[in-house]
Amino acid sequence: MAWNEPGGNSNNQDPWGGRRGGDRKGPPDLDEAFRKLQESLGGMLGGKKRGGDGASGKGGGFGLFGISLAVLAAFWLYSAIYVLDEQEQAVVLRFGKYHETVGPGLNIYFPPIDSKFVENVTRERAYTKQGQMLTEDENIVEVPLTVQYKISSLKDFVLNVDQPEVSLQHATDSALRHVVGSTEMDQVLTEGRELLASEVQERLQRFLDTYRTGIVVTQVNVQNAQAPREVQEAFDDVIRAREDEQRERNQAEAYANGVVPEARGQAQRIVEDANGYREEVVARAQGEAERFSKLVVEYHKAPEVTRQRLYLETLQEVLSNSSKVLVATKGEQSNLLYLPLDKMLEGRASGSSVGLSAPAAAGAADQGSQVVNDLQQRDPRSRERR
Repeated sequence: MAWNEPGGNSNNQDPWGGRRGGDRKGPPDLDEAFRKLQESLGGMLGGKKRGGDGASGKGGGFGLFGISLAVLAAFWLYSAIYVLDEQEQAVVLRFGKYHETVGPGLNIYFPPIDSKFVENVTRERAYTKQGQMLTEDENIVEVPLTVQYKISSLKDFVLNVDQPEVSLQHATDSALRHVVGSTEMDQVLTEGRELLASEVQERLQRFLDTYRTGIVVTQVNVQNAQAPREVQEAFDDVIRAREDEQRERNQAEAYANGVVPEARGQAQRIVEDANGYREEVVARAQGEAERFSKLVVEYHKAPEVTRQRLYLETLQEVLSNSSKVLVATKGEQSNLLYLPLDKMLEGRASGSSVGLSAPAAAGAADQGSQVVNDLQQRDPRSRERR
């Protein structure tokens, strides 16, 4: 049976071991606990107690106050201790004045006299901007820009400038307009984008250092700048014309690179041939002079023999270069017979080109040879000169 049913428990006890009625040793009910809490708070605040002697009421108030202090101390300690990872730093202000900058690890500060600002100082942050700019030649272009940056000095980032990232946006707009305004449109749209990005980054970093924002710009990327949509087609035609011009120029340079070295090689070859011819002529002249000097010495030794030898050598040299054959005989009738053997040999070699067949040309040459033989047999003293 249940403990509170009639006859169920002879001892008339509740489950907490106490008796019903007078001597109850179980926990008090909620009303009694709330009443005691009010009395304790009243005692701490200087109020009167509802019951009991003064000593016991004062001791209970101090115990609850100690517990409250312990709870507050634990909560303060929990909020005062903080941990920073490897990418973070914190700036601690004491009474609103800069106190220190702490790095990664377990740290503590003392609120409310201290306040801290925690930021990730290694993460790359990005800011994107796009707007219409006026170029140096008074053309309007749309320039999309992306700025990558990170915090270099957390103290400057927190204390020197209110909303430093907003200042970064304003400085970016100023630097971009200044650089684009001093650059022509074709440079912005085509090959000048890299130089444009470099100049914007340099000027933007100079602005941020002047403001002491604690921000360092790591990269500035100027994307494909383009003309406004209303005139985009005309700008595309201009760009294609420039590309065609560059292609034609490259082809011309390639042709020049192929022709000029060849012409230089031919010129060098002509120069070398001329130098060789000069050396040959000079050497031949020197050889002839040397030969003549030696010949003079021999002439003085034997003039008659030398003259005969010179005559025969000269005659041999002249007749060896002649293709005509002259035949002379001694007798009462000294006739000079001319045989055009050079024409006969040419006709034999190229009979088809002059209208003669090969057998006809060969026959003409044989007839010439037969005539020479007959003359030699008729006059054995005849001679042949070439």
